Amino acid sequence: MQAVSLPLIRLQALQQALAQGPEQASLQDQVRRAAGVIGAASCSVMLLGSEGEGEPCMSIHAHHGPLPSAALQAAIRRGEGISGRVLASGNALLVADIRKSEFAALARRGTELGSSFVCAPIRVEGRIVGVLNAANGKDAAAFDETALCLLQLLASSLGGYLQVRHLRHLLDSRFAQLALLQETEGAPPETARLAYRNPEQVARILARSFFREMHRAGFGSAQILSAASELIGQLNHDIQQEQQAH
Repeated sequence: MQAVSLPLIRLQALQQALAQGPEQASLQDQVRRAAGVIGAASCSVMLLGSEGEGEPCMSIHAHHGPLPSAALQAAIRRGEGISGRVLASGNALLVADIRKSEFAALARRGTELGSSFVCAPIRVEGRIVGVLNAANGKDAAAFDETALCLLQLLASSLGGYLQVRHLRHLLDSRFAQLALLQETEGAPPETARLAYRNPEQVARILARSFFREMHRAGFGSAQILSAASELIGQLNHDIQQEQQAH
């Protein structure tokens, strides 16, 4: 990252944004504050989803300001588009004027947005889990190295926020704590200590523990399948609510 001079007002805005602890703000609040710090008309957080059987994709989990509907529904793989390139390379990107850049054909733009774009990777303990995007307004000045520097700092803060949020969810669940302890019993200390870091791994651990507990309680295959169907129903309900919120 190049050394840049940060205007005092930007430093004050950054200090206020970083001073808010994870327990004091939602992901939506974090994105809104990031937009305010760098003066963006639109700002969004894209996070990697489940790996499943194929390559994981990023999708928007929170945004502030106008975004094209196609962007809200997009699933981006590594190397695809601007965000996908940042995800793959791990390097933040500043595009002063997207119309005059190599990314002109890749950009999605709404009528309320300008042509300047910045994107920074979000890391959790060195692992890239998503990106933080920002676009300027239609008649606003183009982003510069100062904006890029600020966005990278904000993306770093977001990584810490996501990690703390994940840990808090685990601590709130007695079942999750017991499942992790049982799964890592007898494993090397390092394996047990790092188990919580991968949400996908934790989800699989909880699923296995859920199955074992139902089987131990005497439930048959039909009852376990019914419970799994209930989980899928709850998931579909949550997905519909998220789509309506967007």
